[in-house]
Amino acid sequence: MSSFVNENNKSLLKKQVPQLDLALLQSYFDLMGREMLERMSVLYKQQATIYLLDIAKAQLTDSRDSWQEHCHKMKGAAASAGLKGVHYLLVSLEKTTAAQAEKGLLLAKLTQKNEQAIAAFDDWLARIN
Repeated sequence: MSSFVNENNKSLLKKQVPQLDLALLQSYFDLMGREMLERMSVLYKQQATIYLLDIAKAQLTDSRDSWQEHCHKMKGAAASAGLKGVHYLLVSLEKTTAAQAEKGLLLAKLTQKNEQAIAAFDDWLARIN
């Protein structure tokens, strides 16, 4: 781990949280069906791309307010989409006081975790009846 990553963020990055909120996703499936979940997935992917770009801009400009704003937006979207691990990570990233360089590392971790969660969601949706 880089020397830029403080002890609080080291433990955050190592904590194991389930990728998906399966109870929430199952309730969505039961209430709305596969087609709505597929639409939700497409919308989340589009929005997450925008949020990650905005978070990256905030990191590059070292804007604490913008960082918090865009992490907050993505946190809500991830929770609504049942991406529990991404949501958990964003809870901490939103309020981090990390330096600019450390935020770059945290953003890389967020991007990776988001890609993994999307893959897990797509896999779950493909398997559910």
